[in-house]
Amino acid sequence: MRLFAAVLPPEEVVRELASEVAELNKLPGSDGLRWTGRPGWHFTLAFYGEVDDGLVPDLSDRLARAAHRTEPFPLALSGGGQFGHGRALWAGAEGDLETLRLLADRAEAAARKAGVPMGEHRRYKPHLTVARSKDSVDVRPYVTALAGFTSRTWTVADLALVRSNLPRSGVPGEQPRYETVARWALGGAG
Repeated sequence: MRLFAAVLPPEEVVRELASEVAELNKLPGSDGLRWTGRPGWHFTLAFYGEVDDGLVPDLSDRLARAAHRTEPFPLALSGGGQFGHGRALWAGAEGDLETLRLLADRAEAAARKAGVPMGEHRRYKPHLTVARSKDSVDVRPYVTALAGFTSRTWTVADLALVRSNLPRSGVPGEQPRYETVARWALGGAG
């Protein structure tokens, strides 16, 4: 199954981002972007890709330990940016980014130790993807609009293992479906 570890923002933060994205959709050229649906709004900590079912129990145990070793921390959506010359538009984060990066490193290490092929390690860049494009798009107006956006701060209290079900219908604009497979409380949470 296709899996990744993530931090999922609470519903009230998702609502705030939805209001911001509705404003972004009013900007010229917004129809040239594929906007990520609300169910797809998450901070990916480590992307695992296709994971053999036999590795999932060990991966889950290791993610549970990683969560237990990480204390809850404050986080908010803030600002935005782009990857790939406008191929991905994202909302950024503020708060305890050091702990968020530590949790991402632990989620990656958990997979490596469980035997999940991870490829090359890259420094974690906190982001929540709000839109994509197959081609290079000038997203500077969107990044500028996001610059003033900051959501309420919440306490990240758990780590999620999420399954990504890719679209199969071939219908343009169909979004992946996300299913939370498991959640583990961080450190002293819960």
